[in-house]
Amino acid sequence: MRHSLDLVGLEQRLGSGAAGAAEAIERCVHCGFCLATCPTYAEVAEEADSPRGRIVLMKEVLEGGLELSDALPHIDGCLGCLACETSCPSGVEYGALLRPFREMTEGEVAAKRVRSPSRWLRRWLLPVMESPVRFLWALRLGRLAGPLRRLAPEALRPALDLMPAGWPRGAGRLTGRHVPEGPVRARVALLPGCVQQVIDRDIHQATIEVLLRNGVEVVVPELGCCGALAAHAGWMDRARALARRNLAVLAAEDVDAVLTNAAGCGSAMAELGAWFEPGDERQEAERLARSCCDVSTFLDELGLLQPAEQPQPTDVVLQHACHLLHGQGVRDAPRNLLRRVPGLRVVETPEAEVCCGSAGLYNLEHPTMARRLGHRKARKLAQTGAQVVVTGNVGCMVQIRRHLEERRAPTSGESVRPSMVFERLEVSNPDLTSDSENAASGVEREQPPRSMRVRHLMQVLRDAYEGRRV
Repeated sequence: MRHSLDLVGLEQRLGSGAAGAAEAIERCVHCGFCLATCPTYAEVAEEADSPRGRIVLMKEVLEGGLELSDALPHIDGCLGCLACETSCPSGVEYGALLRPFREMTEGEVAAKRVRSPSRWLRRWLLPVMESPVRFLWALRLGRLAGPLRRLAPEALRPALDLMPAGWPRGAGRLTGRHVPEGPVRARVALLPGCVQQVIDRDIHQATIEVLLRNGVEVVVPELGCCGALAAHAGWMDRARALARRNLAVLAAEDVDAVLTNAAGCGSAMAELGAWFEPGDERQEAERLARSCCDVSTFLDELGLLQPAEQPQPTDVVLQHACHLLHGQGVRDAPRNLLRRVPGLRVVETPEAEVCCGSAGLYNLEHPTMARRLGHRKARKLAQTGAQVVVTGNVGCMVQIRRHLEERRAPTSGESVRPSMVFERLEVSNPDLTSDSENAASGVEREQPPRSMRVRHLMQVLRDAYEGRRV
């Protein structure tokens, strides 16, 4: 793509990300292969809401031909799922442009004292979600405020809709050293995460149990948030501060690998070097990034010991988390592990590479588009007829579980929570058909089985080792 970008001037606005941003702009040939996998383009069919359209908008802003305020609604609407990178034949690293541009945007918007509802929400939510203790109390307050949803500020209502069904019990932080009973095949450090500890603390427990079953010694250090949420939102100063604290702790650990069991955290760790300016700090971050991988990749390469056969045959559908598939390039490892379980059949789903609409804080900042994407994903998963949806990211689990629940009609006598009511959302893409239109045309609306569950991959493997039906 032709441009008139001055690299020196670009460095003043984008810092060390200038070279990667310029290369991404140059590589884009506007071919359109990215359109098929872009979630927002699939929903609204607008060029400005596609990857190639957003690249043009960012280029125009950087060249001075377009006001930031004109481009911002379309850039903010990007989920950052990076599906466009996977489908791009020219090798455009869209994230290398989006990340520094969002950092620049947050700085310039803050300097102008622009306070949109989404930025106010982000300023309040990030410190809460980065701390398991604060997040736990926020969830408890949210549960209490549920009946008063209609009185809450409009910006907070999406957060109330995502409240877990049960009372949050507490964070499940399993810090310390966990040693297998038999021979030790490897020694790893496991990132404890933050949000996942509160939303579903069993995921960490299951991960440790599966690793121990496979002869892996597990160290869970005292770490804070990895900075993934802040980086995704463009708050890179905050992300770097969080990363520095963790770098100091992990540098002291003598392990074969650093593992993550949340795709968002893993994707952030993989790009850690790009967060820092060239120098010793960047080299240290790059070393950590090279040692870090998703738990599924580690177990697949180590060689998973075969779990017990399932009590009865079960169909599972693998929902790829975007930050695992596109952000880390992990496609085969989760499927390989599932196929090691006798009695499990892995079925495929249409649009497996398309985002579910969770994407960090996206489903809170852009609830309408997130609902459209979540509903679309639930419909595709329901069509498979599988009993279990398996994924590797807690945000995806919350989003998919919610929209599967909304798709089924309540049984007689069952109450309907506000979040179960899915308002009709018009789809401008003529190739897509909403459920309301299906009903009007006489097409039967498919319902997911009542037993369709959403599980983390490590929970499935743990239950398989224990001889329980997943």
